[in-house]
Amino acid sequence: MTTSVDQHLAALYRLRRFGIKFGLSTITRLLRGLGNPHERFSSIHVAGTNGKGSIAAFLSSILTRAGYKVGLYTSPHLVRFNERIQINGQAISDEDVAQVLEAVRLIYTQGDPPTFFECATAMALQHFALAGVDWAVLETGMGGRYDATNIVQPEACVISNIGLEHQEYLGNTLAAIAREKAGIIKQGAGVVTGTRQKNALTVIENVAKEKGAPLHRLGKEIRVRKDKDRNFAYLGVHRRWPGVKIGMVGEHQITNAALALGVVDLLLQKGLTISDQVIYSGLATTRWPGRLEIVSKKPFILLDGAHNPSAARTLRKFLEDAVHVKELIMVVGILADKTWKPMLRELARVADTMILTRPQYERAADPDELAAFVRTLSQDMIVVPHLPDAVSLALDKVGEDDGVCITGSLYTVGDAKAYFDSIGFHSS
Repeated sequence: MTTSVDQHLAALYRLRRFGIKFGLSTITRLLRGLGNPHERFSSIHVAGTNGKGSIAAFLSSILTRAGYKVGLYTSPHLVRFNERIQINGQAISDEDVAQVLEAVRLIYTQGDPPTFFECATAMALQHFALAGVDWAVLETGMGGRYDATNIVQPEACVISNIGLEHQEYLGNTLAAIAREKAGIIKQGAGVVTGTRQKNALTVIENVAKEKGAPLHRLGKEIRVRKDKDRNFAYLGVHRRWPGVKIGMVGEHQITNAALALGVVDLLLQKGLTISDQVIYSGLATTRWPGRLEIVSKKPFILLDGAHNPSAARTLRKFLEDAVHVKELIMVVGILADKTWKPMLRELARVADTMILTRPQYERAADPDELAAFVRTLSQDMIVVPHLPDAVSLALDKVGEDDGVCITGSLYTVGDAKAYFDSIGFHSS
């Protein structure tokens, strides 16, 4: 990376001091100054508590294979900022990062500074417009209604599911959080959701009705029939796709793939042309790093950015059902603003040894504080504050028939991947 790009990124990261601010006024000002780049392509908007990135990746893969030029905007990144902004599966180049950041900075220096996420969102939308994408698939950062990504007028949107998260910003009930996420629903644009809880689903149903937005609900308009070989059949209102196979592991990825297919179903009704062959191959070849990512089979090493109780439960079930090792060492680093006690309860059920650590991120929880709680679970535990040291210790301790799982946050997974790169560790 050149010095100038380093300097640009350092300026971008300094914006983190402005924290999280909800509202669309700043992103509106930035994009107006850039000539409203978000109006130059079609978009799909993805919100929800878990699964957003995987759903966005499935959609990007399908549309790319169909011959469209597709932008993908997700967060957070694992190792490099560039991962957040992709076109047809390729991360933005360092040169383009510098170019679009400079364009955004010329605008925001004339008024109140944006947050890190507002600036990154403006950069993504500008890059997509300059590159002439046909479609952009955008993942919300937090919530939906006042999220910077909610500046777009999408052709379709997804609300994957609703769980208790970011309660200081989004509200203390499922209904309140659903109201924030349902803020991405736009007039007449179709909505797909996997939300099941009655209170949350009722909110989404009411907003969709107010907006005249067709709503396809998993378990109602969309049904999934699984078989024993990890294949499934999608049964929708307009389309049926039997024998669908996905490349990512975990039962929850079938749900995510079905929600992506729900969006494709809606777009086909709008006249988009995508062949069945493209749909099948797009799903089968989708990969999304850091989500049940197996980086070694002997010994077994798994990376999963489970960052809330629901995701930790999903990880625990996967480890119980699909992973057969003699001893499981778990490296855990969690952010302090997460509901981490129920997360640790879930993880402790399957870990033989826990190594508690912290990612290099200002919101990371103190591993000693985590340890005080883990001791109440009678868990075999070690505190290693420096994450590379924690991963190194796990690799030293693991036997050929044992396993290592690195989890608790995507920031933890990202730091682990960076450490693997630094020591020349390769998948096996």
